[in-house]
Amino acid sequence: MHSEANLFVPLIIIASLILVALAAIFGSIAARKRREELFELAQRLNLNFGGAPDYGLAQQYQFLKKLAQGDNRYAFNVLSGKYQNDDIQAFDYHYQVTTHDKNGSHTAHYRFSFFILQLPLLFPDLTIRRENFLMKIAEAFGYQDIQFESAEFSRAFNVRSPDKKFAYDVCNAKMMEYLLANRDLSIEVENQVLALAFNTCLSAEQIEFNLQRLTQIRSLMPDYLFTQNA
Repeated sequence: MHSEANLFVPLIIIASLILVALAAIFGSIAARKRREELFELAQRLNLNFGGAPDYGLAQQYQFLKKLAQGDNRYAFNVLSGKYQNDDIQAFDYHYQVTTHDKNGSHTAHYRFSFFILQLPLLFPDLTIRRENFLMKIAEAFGYQDIQFESAEFSRAFNVRSPDKKFAYDVCNAKMMEYLLANRDLSIEVENQVLALAFNTCLSAEQIEFNLQRLTQIRSLMPDYLFTQNA
């Protein structure tokens, strides 16, 4: 009986090592396939592509809330260049969070897609995100978002900015109509950046689609914003 138990433990260890190795192999294959698909997308859109980790890009845009989380931050699979006359960057992003407890340390890795469009002028901080339960709790403790005449828009989105006038200018009637038809979008404007954030890594097809939405959002920002701040 003891000999069977003694044999069973090594078999479990071997099986676990095999599963880890298979996961690493399939992960490597999937990552290579993704790089190839994004490289092909970059070529078709006449954009530059870089697959390697880019820590400099992460540091350059660390003022953006979505990119300021955790440690070991870097961008990878970066598409950059001119898209419909706008300077854009679209990339996968990584950060990690390490927690410690009585059983040791545990590190969780997070990866998602992020889009940046360069603006010609500096603008105040503005975030437009889907309303969720945690935001409603924050509001109950005094972290109020900006309310709009459209009750539907105010229910659907949490809008925050130190400059309410700027928030109202950006969230004009056409912008609100567009966002209500695209409720999955999370937007951040700060300094000379208009950004779209997601919680997962998007497919090549989804990346092209969201590049189109990024430039559409830019076109819905009123022209006077780019003249009165000049």
